[in-house]
Amino acid sequence: MSGILRFDLDEYLRRIGWEGEPRADLATLRSVHLAHLRGIPFENLDALRRIAPSLDPADLMAKLVHSRRGGYCYEHNTLFAGALEALGFKVTRLGARVVVGADRIESRPRTHMALLVEAPGDPQPYLADVGFGAIGALLEPVPLTAGVGFRDAERRHRLVHAPHDGPLQLWVLQAHDQVKDDWADQYAFTLEPFEQPDFEVVNWHIGTNPRSPFTQRVYVQSVTVERHLLLHGRLLTETRVDGEIVEREVMGEAEARRLLDEEFGIDVPEGMTLLPR
Repeated sequence: MSGILRFDLDEYLRRIGWEGEPRADLATLRSVHLAHLRGIPFENLDALRRIAPSLDPADLMAKLVHSRRGGYCYEHNTLFAGALEALGFKVTRLGARVVVGADRIESRPRTHMALLVEAPGDPQPYLADVGFGAIGALLEPVPLTAGVGFRDAERRHRLVHAPHDGPLQLWVLQAHDQVKDDWADQYAFTLEPFEQPDFEVVNWHIGTNPRSPFTQRVYVQSVTVERHLLLHGRLLTETRVDGEIVEREVMGEAEARRLLDEEFGIDVPEGMTLLPR
């Protein structure tokens, strides 16, 4: 309850540029989800300095809402869950295994946070996720229904079941690859609720472990109507809405800092170096 009490919904909605009458219905869920993705960037600048970012609601408001910063999955989805609960939705936090590029689902730990959202009077639950830092991320929530393709804004997704040894049904989120005209696995999850202490532990691991992908090199993305823009190390990748991909190397620290300021809307912490010398 404390996270809800300290959540400033008006400031959050102003930050993501959402206007309308807040209601706990599907239209609001979809539009706030999309506005969050387009309004707050994904970034790992704290983890790059081996700092596990705070998941306290007040700290998330200060960083993601009241300053020109973003965050990674635990920050985004903890903030978004607080907003949805303030709007009147029921939210269940889920732990997921990222399986992009994996040979086996079981080879990856549950290091991603996703959300199961229920609206009052609506029997259909929805998978929501504003913190998946990849081109296959959801832009809008999708119904928790297996085997049906859904269009969420400019992307297509579906959920399927996969066999496993556990007692709960295993769900896999898939994104449609325009170039290959095929479905690609993104992450797998069950509906077992995860609690805040679970994410505090994994957040510390991902934010401080020298083997974590987020402590190795800068990883920043933004999503607009026209494109998905990703800076990963020195590689800047622009994926346009028609599937065209343009890549180039960022030439130095000054250009990287300019990109974060002008293209991603991020203020780099004082004294931080983005690119290795």
